[in-house]
Amino acid sequence: MSYSAAGLGKPGSGKRRIRDLLNQPDNRVCADCGAPDPKWASANIGVFICLKCCGVHRSLGTHISKVLSVTLDEWSDEEVDSMIEVGGNASANSIYEAFIPEGCSKPGHDASHDQRMRFIRSKYEFQEFLKPSLRITSGKSSIKSSASLTSSLSRKIMDSFRTNSSHQTQEGMVEFMGMLKVTVKKGTNLAVRDMMSSDPYVVLNLGHQTVQTAVMKSNLNPIWNQELMLSVPQDYSSVKLQVYDYDTFSADDIMGEAEIDIQPLITSAMAFGDPEMFGDMQIGKWLKSHDNALVEDSIINILDGKVRQEVQIKLQNVESGEIELELEWLPLDQ
Repeated sequence: MSYSAAGLGKPGSGKRRIRDLLNQPDNRVCADCGAPDPKWASANIGVFICLKCCGVHRSLGTHISKVLSVTLDEWSDEEVDSMIEVGGNASANSIYEAFIPEGCSKPGHDASHDQRMRFIRSKYEFQEFLKPSLRITSGKSSIKSSASLTSSLSRKIMDSFRTNSSHQTQEGMVEFMGMLKVTVKKGTNLAVRDMMSSDPYVVLNLGHQTVQTAVMKSNLNPIWNQELMLSVPQDYSSVKLQVYDYDTFSADDIMGEAEIDIQPLITSAMAFGDPEMFGDMQIGKWLKSHDNALVEDSIINILDGKVRQEVQIKLQNVESGEIELELEWLPLDQ
């Protein structure tokens, strides 16, 4: 998932680790309705939610959603580890909301109870927005602990990506062809948006998916080394990268953006098939040109049986700043 437990730091109580996860930018709004400052969480699903959505989650039963207060309840190590493994709202929503059909929209923070109920039940109880092959039984008899729903779902998703060979597209839904693992390594000479510095974080968008890094406080040369996962649809486009400065009391300021063309990586990977059959070698290149944001040519290699690409991007529409990334392609049949 997108958020590393190492980023939270092992020392400290379970509540401290949960609060640290809550401070991640995508967790500062409710996973289901977007209301700001959620104070509740579904420990087995792995999302932070607001008080109004919390009421709906409780009505589903603990076999579907085990609701805990971030500040008032005691958390077990298993529950904390489950939340951290999921990585927060962006990671969870990339799975639970991967296939929202046209005509169906998320409720807003001012939605009625009935609107919330319909959406949340569809999302978690009936699993209507999951790929059908990833749906799991969540009856009480099949759930041994509050964390097992998350583990079962995670295992089933990864097993599906590794073994699924069916590429039939369902009406109103998108079929994935693989996963893109993006390691956001570091930023260099980022723009100043506060008095003397900035609190940067990186946001990646692909289709309807959005994932983002942790905030690095007062740092114009941040080192994230954080892995983010994106599902790649058959009809994929470029990955949009944006850097923001986190602000507590106002809207976050943009610190530059760029587009990452993932076609060279995917085309090269597919041309060579199973990378584990080859030794370390260069298999492709994304060339620097006037119409992209590359600092230099981006080389695509097979390294240790994996297809990887180093990318150094000069941020656009900003006075300064570069971002260094590593892309890794994970096909469905890997």
